[in-house]
Amino acid sequence: MSTQPAAALARNRAVLSLEYPMSLGRYDTYEKAQKAVDYLSDHEFPVQNVLIVGTDLKQLERVTGRLTRGRVAVGGLVSGAWLGLFVGLIFSLLGANNGAGFLGVVMTVVFGAIFGLIWALIGYAITGGNRDFTSVMQVVATQYEVLVEHKFATQARELLAKMDPMAAAQEQVRQAREQEAARTAEQAQQPAQQREQPPAPPTL
Repeated sequence: MSTQPAAALARNRAVLSLEYPMSLGRYDTYEKAQKAVDYLSDHEFPVQNVLIVGTDLKQLERVTGRLTRGRVAVGGLVSGAWLGLFVGLIFSLLGANNGAGFLGVVMTVVFGAIFGLIWALIGYAITGGNRDFTSVMQVVATQYEVLVEHKFATQARELLAKMDPMAAAQEQVRQAREQEAARTAEQAQQPAQQREQPPAPPTL
């Protein structure tokens, strides 16, 4: 039974990965990355070989208002009443021949509102007033990088260069700087590794 989730996870990893990805550019917003991919798609580029990766994730929480016992109670009443109305309508449709259909809907709405009120107040009491505000949370990325399979990298870069020549030139400079920094770091590690190696024993 555990093979099905494992197989689904393997399929998701296969879809959300590239064998030999190469960077086409980094963008400050998702809209810019989406625009680049859309441009490639409009020019008949095989976009199934493209991957958009969000990096440097951060969580944003926008406080929307103050949370009081009264607001909690009203919210519980409304949500409970909606749930009761939904349940009541289902039972009234299933028992269409029953003459007490409308009364049943009203009763389920009342019971749902009471249940929602009690449940909301219990939840508010459990928090102990440690979170007396409402908010909306969202996880966003600081940067979005567009990757492509290595065999399509040249074609994609040529198309994006036509879309925005200045951005393409800046991306080439960025990649060259990263390659130079990686080369410098590798060269700096080589002497350190040579110093750590013990001297060879003298031959007889």
